[in-house]
Amino acid sequence: MSEPGYSYVLNTWNSSSDCCREWTGVACDFDKTPPQVITLALGTLSLSPLGANLVLPSSILAPLFRIGSLVHLSVPGNNIAGEIPGEGLANLSQLVTLNMGNNRFNGSIPPQLFSLRKLEELDLSYNLIEGTLSVDMGNLSLRNLYMGRNLMVGEIPIEIGNLNMLQVLELSSNKFSGEVPSSFSNLTELQVLSLRGNKLTGEMFPLIQNMSKLQALDLANNSFYGVIPGWLFDIENMKQLYLEGNSYSLKNLDQVPRCQFQGLSLSSCNISGLIPSWLCNQTQLTFFDLSENDLQGTFPPCLAGMSLNRVVLSGNKLTGSIPPRLFDSRTLYFLWLGRNNFNGPLPDTIGNASALRILMLGSNNFSGQIPESISNLSELLLLDLSENSFSGNVIPTFRPNSSLVFVDLSSNRLTGQIPITFAVGTEVLILSQNEFSGALPQNLTSLSKLTYLDLHDNNIRGEIPASLSQISSLQVLNLRNISLEGRIPIHLSKLQNLRILDLSHNRLNGTIPFSFGNLNAMTNKGDGLLWFPYLQTLDLHDQHELEVSWKKYKQGLSWHNLQIYTFLDMSKNLLSGDIPGTMGNLKSLKSLNISHNRLSGKIPRSFGDLQSVESLDLSNNSLSGKIPTTIAKLLELSNLDVSNNRLHGQIPRGPQMDILNDPSDYANNTGLCGIQIQVLCPEQIIKVPVPRERESWETWFSWEMAVFGFLVGFFFMILVFSRIDYFDFARHTSFNYQSKHISMMNKSSSLSNLFSLYDT
Repeated sequence: MSEPGYSYVLNTWNSSSDCCREWTGVACDFDKTPPQVITLALGTLSLSPLGANLVLPSSILAPLFRIGSLVHLSVPGNNIAGEIPGEGLANLSQLVTLNMGNNRFNGSIPPQLFSLRKLEELDLSYNLIEGTLSVDMGNLSLRNLYMGRNLMVGEIPIEIGNLNMLQVLELSSNKFSGEVPSSFSNLTELQVLSLRGNKLTGEMFPLIQNMSKLQALDLANNSFYGVIPGWLFDIENMKQLYLEGNSYSLKNLDQVPRCQFQGLSLSSCNISGLIPSWLCNQTQLTFFDLSENDLQGTFPPCLAGMSLNRVVLSGNKLTGSIPPRLFDSRTLYFLWLGRNNFNGPLPDTIGNASALRILMLGSNNFSGQIPESISNLSELLLLDLSENSFSGNVIPTFRPNSSLVFVDLSSNRLTGQIPITFAVGTEVLILSQNEFSGALPQNLTSLSKLTYLDLHDNNIRGEIPASLSQISSLQVLNLRNISLEGRIPIHLSKLQNLRILDLSHNRLNGTIPFSFGNLNAMTNKGDGLLWFPYLQTLDLHDQHELEVSWKKYKQGLSWHNLQIYTFLDMSKNLLSGDIPGTMGNLKSLKSLNISHNRLSGKIPRSFGDLQSVESLDLSNNSLSGKIPTTIAKLLELSNLDVSNNRLHGQIPRGPQMDILNDPSDYANNTGLCGIQIQVLCPEQIIKVPVPRERESWETWFSWEMAVFGFLVGFFFMILVFSRIDYFDFARHTSFNYQSKHISMMNKSSSLSNLFSLYDT
């Protein structure tokens, strides 16, 4: 299995030694003469001394496909990319086990795979495999099928019901859709069923009612619906049950299960009442999630003494205090109690939970000081105590080398100076909406790995320290409404990773730094930097979204999508002078707000280069001149506000500009005009003057021609009638015709008089 350019750490593989007896990962059938290789277990090899991320082409497997005696082939975790070689697989007709999981295989499942009629276990999970699940899958003799974490689409085929010996079916985290076929009910031997994270719908429980051997059932995060049946808790071998993220309801949680759960998730299942007491009798329970329900009452003291490692009860109506005994646990590493009504101080025993890594207690009514013992949690990664009533000016001092990377103490009543007593590796620090005072500390640079710093709405005063520019890792800096003064330091432009900067609602003066056009992360388009990978597995609906001014309103940005945004907000300050033309370099900027300042001069033509901008607010300044025509190039622009300035001239036309027609966005300027505000510009009004003498002549000429035409027509009619003996015929007509003739003559006489009058 050697190929030029690659070096493998397979120290036991030596051509001079016996491969069946001395090579690692190789097993042979010694009943055959000579012995035949039947097993190759080549998982997670050390691929190359050049780097662990070396990607191998799928052609690297070609030599293995020549070993027709193979019964078990396992090559997981080797970073192999490309399509699965179908022709090579067709040679392995004796294959019983095929494990190619945790690689980078793409394309669809090759049809040759379905010719392996002895195949009992197939693992293609954690790859990039696309396409649908073939109907030919039902022709195999599978007992275990692992297809999770791929890109497969479409409906689950009805032929899946042919695999009536199947014990494990793992299809999680794909894009399967539609209803699960009724043939699914044939899979009565199933022990593990995972359909988590797809787009499946329908009622699932009737299809699994006869699966009495189930040990793990994971239907989470689909669109299933229905009432959770009581018989589900009577399956004696059930150990793992995950039903969150669907439209399920459970009317009765008081039913005592016949099984012993190890993991139980009934999040968002419309459960009300108290936390069930039978949980305390689940002696094997290590994880339970009853979040996003309507549970009331207190935290059961009996649960505090169990060997739990994950507890999730967020989004309920629980009250009271947390039992101090809970933190005596040596196994608890994940505690999420956010958005409840817990109250009182945190117990001092919190520092005893030595295994605790995630502690999320936000949006409750906890009060008092934050216990100093919390700093003893050396394994703690994430600490969220936001939206409570913690007070005092003493913040726990964490050891510099502790594991803490995420701290959210926002929306409390904490006082004193901005604390920096956190781990050196802290990446996220949110201290907003407290009562911190004093100046921004110069030694914030000790937190050299800060990626996200949010201090908005505090009582901080003074200038922005130039030392802030030394934290090169900063991506988000929010200093909104903290009474900052002085000029904006030009050194901030050195923050090449800065994607979101909010300096609004302060007293900053002077000019906008010319060098802001060099903010690299706002200049280069791309997918953004990777954000906090340890948070991606959490559903951070408890976490504060980043609040920004977006299209005239305050809006929260999701943590999961934060990397796609770039914002610059310097509104409501005392900034003056011209807008630097270099600002047009910020091509990836989504929103620029410099409203409510004292800026003057013209809008830079370079603003037409802000190709990604969706919101541009320049209102309430002293800008003059015309709106540059280059603005019409901004095809993403959906909000433009230039009101309350001194602008004049025509508003530019364009595909986007023509639909930005809210008059209030252009109001209170000296002379704007255009289709957007239904005001014609002077050059659009066409006037054709008519001389008075010519107008009089044209009037006379029209009357003369009208009378002349009438006379000609009248005498022509008399002439015609006389030629056809009309008047002789009239003598022999009735009285009515004579009357009409007399009337006609009278009218003729009247017309003659009129003509005479006109001639006079």
